This record gives sequence, C-alpha cells and structure tokens, in this order.
Amino acid sequence: MKRELCIGIDLGGSNLRFALVDRQGKVLARCAEPTRPAAGLQSLLTRLLAGVERLRQEGGGLGYSVVALAVGVPGLVCSDGVVRASVNIPALEGVSLARELSIATGIPVVALNDANACALGEKRYGAGRGYRSLIALTLGTGVGSGLILDGKLWTGVDGAAGEFGHIPVEPDGRPCGCGSRGCLEQYASASAIARDGDDAAAVARRARQGDAAALAVFAEAGRYLGIAVAGVVNLLNLEAVILCGGVARSFDLLESSLRRELISRTFALSGGRVRIEPGLLGDDAGVLGAAVAAFGTAV
Repeated sequence: MKRELCIGIDLGGSNLRFALVDRQGKVLARCAEPTRPAAGLQSLLTRLLAGVERLRQEGGGLGYSVVALAVGVPGLVCSDGVVRASVNIPALEGVSLARELSIATGIPVVALNDANACALGEKRYGAGRGYRSLIALTLGTGVGSGLILDGKLWTGVDGAAGEFGHIPVEPDGRPCGCGSRGCLEQYASASAIARDGDDAAAVARRARQGDAAALAVFAEAGRYLGIAVAGVVNLLNLEAVILCGGVARSFDLLESSLRRELISRTFALSGGRVRIEPGLLGDDAGVLGAAVAAFGTAV
C-alpha cells in the first residue's frame, strides 16, 4: 500500500507556492512561481494544475500516493467553497476553486482563506504550538488573520471571519480596495510600507541602516497594528498574537511601536499577558497549514 501525501498550496497575492507534505508535516518537495493575478483566471488555473501535477508525479516517484489537496486563498472563502471576495486576486471572485481543482485532478480538495491556513500551520507546527487561543496575522501584499479559539479554527457563520486587514484604523483614511476607507491594510501591509516606490524589504534595509524616514514608516505600521490588535485582545483575551508573512521578517522594526500601542489601549490583565511573537515557519506556514486542512488533522 502506498504511503499517503497531500499537496498544500499557498496562493498569495504575490507568490504561488506548492509543497508535497506527509502526515507528520514533513515537506518532501516544493515549487513556487509568481502569482501574476493580472493574467486572469484561466492562466491561474492552468498554473495551479501544472504545479499539482508536477508534485503528484514527484510523490509517485517516491512511492507515495497524493490523497488530498488544499489551497489557501487570499479572500473570503465561504462555507460553500465559493470565493466571495478577493481584493488582491479579483479573478477568483465567484469561483468555487475547490470544486474546479477537484474535478480537474480527481482528488478531494479543500479551499480556505490563506491566513487561516497560516494560523493552522503555526498552531500545529510553529510558534502557536503552546497556545489554545491565538490570532495569526499575515502581513504581506495585504493583511489577513486566522483565529484559533479554544484549539479550533474560528471561521464565523459564513466562513468569512478573520478579515483583520479591513478593520478601520482611520475613519476618514485612505481608500481601500474592499470599498471602505482607512483599513489597516492601507497602513501596515507590504504594499503600504512600499508606498513611495521601494519594496518593503528595501525599506527595511534602509531602516536597519538608520534611515530616519524608513524607521518612521515601520514605526507607523507597528502603531496601526497595535491599535487593531488591542481591539481584538480586549474582545477575545487571547494568549498570543503571531506575526507571519513577508513584513513579519521585520518584526524587530515593528515590535516597539506595536507593543507600546497595545499596552496603552488594553486592560492590564489581557494586554499584559498576551504574547506577541514572530511566526517560526516563514514561507512554509501557508502550505503546512493547507496540509493540516487537507488531512483534516486536529490542531
């Protein structure tokens, strides 16, 4: 009997990552490419299926059978499997991605919000292992979150919970692609940090070299994160906040202003005990969390 694997996919606004994963969370093979959201739905589906087939063949060559597939999607993935909104990949809106992929591959497919996938990954294998209640924030092209409450992923009545990036932090602030204004995503995402032309990594390099303007950009992003996190901590009395995604690599540049704002806006009990930590899984958080969902593994 062949040993069983799944394929976890992290479909981000900038990068498309695939991993071949066993039931213990070991990655046996991986591949990645740019997402290219402007190329449209058919192009995206073609490249998704090509990546799945590539890893499926690699698994077969190792004597394994791929029995499930899961894909983390940047948007509202509702309980019926339909993507209802995807600000950064609008071609996915209205698409039942799990159904499309399952028909094409002949294997069971789970679609979930990409930040929920990161939360599952960090809870099962990373920085969230010691906690029962946490929020994992994904700071990348946009800002998302996954909530683990009492050891279980919380997705809300429609499956649309966790849109942390669209918490308003400035009532009359910058317009957001979701249709609102002043959303956190407009102040604390990689796109927001890179508003003046450089990418977020370049801004971080300048900040670490002492550039005052770059340091101020990260201080502002941390402050806005702290405002939004404080509301969630007061509401849910969480054990931990885990920062994931590309911007989380600059945790050292965000931490001070984030913590300062959090402490100033929370009750001493809940704000004083919550842990703020960077994720441990890096780019693997999404694919490993997708594998948790694909296998139906308890977190």
